[in-house]
Amino acid sequence: MPREPFPPPPPDAAVYVISVAAELTGLHPQTLRTYERLGLVTPGRTGGGGRRYSSRDIEQLREIAELTSAGTGLEGVRRILALERDNAALRRQADDLAAELEATRAALHQASQAGLGRPRPDTPGLPNKLPVLRPRGMDASVVVWRRGR
Repeated sequence: MPREPFPPPPPDAAVYVISVAAELTGLHPQTLRTYERLGLVTPGRTGGGGRRYSSRDIEQLREIAELTSAGTGLEGVRRILALERDNAALRRQADDLAAELEATRAALHQASQAGLGRPRPDTPGLPNKLPVLRPRGMDASVVVWRRGR
């Protein structure tokens, strides 16, 4: 009876020994050690202290190799990688905030359609507590008045 193939490891699973990582990236094992010492990549460790690289580590090493072969120095590579990490984090945050804003708009729209927030007929003068809903893309204008001197 044939056995099912093993599923591929998760991207962060540290499974590749240094010789395999060097082969996959086209870099010398000593170069991988140098990049680790400089903090450009942080492989996992076995109980005995051996390095184990993940698929993400391999991709990062390939990116480092690409940048250095294009003439970027190692300090420049470090800064580029830091900026890419920051950019990815900001994109995730922006996506989360956009989703939260959309959910809030939908809830406000639903509440305004249901009549919530409108003054009841038996309570005159009670203000509407809902914020103003504006269609998307509608720009707000501000007018500043200055008193003549």
